[in-house]
Amino acid sequence: MWFQVRPEAIELGKMFEEQGYELALVGGAVRDLLLGRPVHDYDFTTNARPEQFEPILRQWGRDGFWDMGRKFGTLGACRRTGRSDMAAEVTTYRSDKYQPDSRKPEVRYGTSLEGDLSRRDFTVNCMAIRLPRVSFADPFHGANDLNKKLLRTPVDPRQSFDDDPLRMMRAVRFVAQLGFGIEAGTAEALMDMVDRIDIVSAERVRDELVKLLLARNPHLGVDEMVDSGLADHVIPEIPALKMAMDPNHHHKDVYEHTLTVLDNAIALETGADGPVPGPDLELRLAALYHDVGKPRTRRFEPNGKVSFHHHDAVGAKMTRKRLKALRFDKRIVDDVSDLVNMHLRFHGYVDEPWTDSAVRRYVVDAGGLYPRLNRLTRADVTTRNRRRALTFEHAMDEMEARVEELKKKENLSRVRPEINGQEIMDLLGITPGAEVGAAYRHMLDFRLENGEVGHDAAVAELRRWAAER
Repeated sequence: MWFQVRPEAIELGKMFEEQGYELALVGGAVRDLLLGRPVHDYDFTTNARPEQFEPILRQWGRDGFWDMGRKFGTLGACRRTGRSDMAAEVTTYRSDKYQPDSRKPEVRYGTSLEGDLSRRDFTVNCMAIRLPRVSFADPFHGANDLNKKLLRTPVDPRQSFDDDPLRMMRAVRFVAQLGFGIEAGTAEALMDMVDRIDIVSAERVRDELVKLLLARNPHLGVDEMVDSGLADHVIPEIPALKMAMDPNHHHKDVYEHTLTVLDNAIALETGADGPVPGPDLELRLAALYHDVGKPRTRRFEPNGKVSFHHHDAVGAKMTRKRLKALRFDKRIVDDVSDLVNMHLRFHGYVDEPWTDSAVRRYVVDAGGLYPRLNRLTRADVTTRNRRRALTFEHAMDEMEARVEELKKKENLSRVRPEINGQEIMDLLGITPGAEVGAAYRHMLDFRLENGEVGHDAAVAELRRWAAER
């Protein structure tokens, strides 16, 4: 079997060989070479210990070196070339294993390439290319599984998932990334052992979830998480969307609707030069979580209909709680929760077009989330009623056009009262305190309602407001 391996990788293999050490390209790089996909991550494994191969790697990676993974046996380096940079990470043969009550894996060094490969997650990632001779090693028939588009563990799946429960998250992530299916015995073990994921740190689970959501087809990955029971432990709000249907009260299947919205949102992402370059994590998270408040707010009405009043606000609180539990950073927690909270705001415009002041408020409240919010709102329209869908689409087009016209007249991204806090205190003869805050909020409302009226008119309004108080 022939592979087109980068000459920089072969050079690194020669340098290891000259010092009497083995080196092999492993993992996703080998898999992607077989699939004809571009290789982004060059991971190598060796029988040398970090202190032994560090000088080699430093010499090869003359443009950068890092050792953050030293305690796990991993060192990295970078080589700049004419066509593209190449970053390489080299790890000593090893195996990771969790103890029953530990959230951190115990790292153990191994002694052979086959032993190292046997401890990896799936056979499609258990292939290697020995360097510098570019010889293919496939002890667990990963190439065959790759051809079948099948995810199978190299050892008994129960042992594999017990050794590293995070492999269960990797399985559903690869479903989303590669479109592969999970082999029957591996899928059964995953379903039986889903509660083992609780031993893994929230940060590591989050990182796998992020990779799943940023994949080519997160719909498939989420579906697999729900079907296997893994979602009950990681994102329990999503399987809860599969609400039992009442024969006398009908409403849209919220779970299937959510996955459709996720697909729609991805289709609305832009290129690198657009306002929402894909893949966009915040938009995808918001699409996944936009309706999670519905199960808690579902009410059966006397007329046979079902209502979900305030599911946006309830869902925003649930979203914030879940993202915090998964240790997402504050910006993502705030942005995604705000998108969920605002995803119904535009619907009022469809019934009756807003005044300019209402349009300003929408844009100001959305802030930097405005492009994402509009895409989430558009994605949420999954009705089969073509007339209704077109009405909504035209209304959104009209509102966006009005926003562009308003932006030509005023800077909507920096809407402020036309008099600042210091001027408010000077004009009213007051000192810092609650009264200044109340005056400022009134003047901001006045600005949003009337647009730019000029400094004199703003002063007159402030004096009128103060006199009435």
